[in-house]
Amino acid sequence: MTKDFYGKLAAIRHEIHQHPEISEREVETTAYLKKKISDLGIRILDSQLPTGLIAEIGQGQPIIALRADIDALPIKEKTGLAYASQNEAMHACGHDFHQTSLLGAAELLKQREAELSGTVRLIFQPAEENFQGGHQVIAAGGLEGVSAIIGYHNNPHLKPGQLGLRSGAIMAGVEQFEVRVKGSSAHAARPDLGIDTVLTITTMVNSLQSIIARTVSPFDSAVLSVTHIDAGTTWNVLPDSGFFEGTIRTFNPEIRQQVLERFNTIVKNTAEQFGAQAEIKWGNSPRVTYNDEQLTPLIFENSKKFAEVLEVEPSTGGEDFAAYQEKIPGVFAFVGSNGDEHAADWHHDDFIVKDEALPVAVNYYVENALFLLDYYQKS
Repeated sequence: MTKDFYGKLAAIRHEIHQHPEISEREVETTAYLKKKISDLGIRILDSQLPTGLIAEIGQGQPIIALRADIDALPIKEKTGLAYASQNEAMHACGHDFHQTSLLGAAELLKQREAELSGTVRLIFQPAEENFQGGHQVIAAGGLEGVSAIIGYHNNPHLKPGQLGLRSGAIMAGVEQFEVRVKGSSAHAARPDLGIDTVLTITTMVNSLQSIIARTVSPFDSAVLSVTHIDAGTTWNVLPDSGFFEGTIRTFNPEIRQQVLERFNTIVKNTAEQFGAQAEIKWGNSPRVTYNDEQLTPLIFENSKKFAEVLEVEPSTGGEDFAAYQEKIPGVFAFVGSNGDEHAADWHHDDFIVKDEALPVAVNYYVENALFLLDYYQKS
């Protein structure tokens, strides 16, 4: 497409970037997207989603879904960009870029609607950052009749013009845990009269670090991080309760199960050792983002038409695109968005996406939607 087309898209992205909204509050963002899609003459489905939207181009089977997330993070922006956020939130993960590229793809696909050998479903998904949006779209019928789905995330470590793919796990399965420990308060000078919550918690945390080293094969990957501990309010009193929380990342369902079982055993046994009580609460977080092993090599080759395609290592970040892949075949890619070795990573207050990355992002949707329509039409 022309320089003017991508200049227009960059202006749209800057406008979206200035008005970010956090998960499940993307009201103005949804209204903005609906107007853009309606102005293109694309039909919007009555999905009953509170935020986000689903639209379609073409008709009949097969149906190929294209997904972009639209929510932002509760981060105060410090980029100094001329189009920096005007809200107390920030597109610090580049979802402004994702939704803009899907708008661009929608315009190009609408222009070619008569050529489509089926239907392209556009999913502007809310609430990726809290891992709820994918489930909301599925509950709203967003995958009904869909043969396959594709999506991507920008990657600041890849250059504009590059596209990263791999079959199998490309992003980690995420576990969010919170462990609450109940002991018995006592004076710090007479710990024998209480049940030491602090000692129980610190013993648990230290023991949990043995899981990855002594449960997971050195040929596999997993991460367990305790990120927050809270117990006590003063220097001379043993607290009666406390908690800690953190995350586990895995790439293999069997490894995940082994780690969770070992986690539960250590917490239970340590609590019993000190006479305390412990409760584990698990968050509703995504499984492994697992690229379909039949479709991914095909998308890899097809994407060479418009990008430098690289086989990348999996990321330990999580993605609720995994919810779709548990239902239907899906392919998730990384689109190069910066490439500067000093570029800030996702979720930083100085995170920047370069506009020149837009062509690969748009073409990833357009060219692979057309390819998959033909592929499933001939299957």
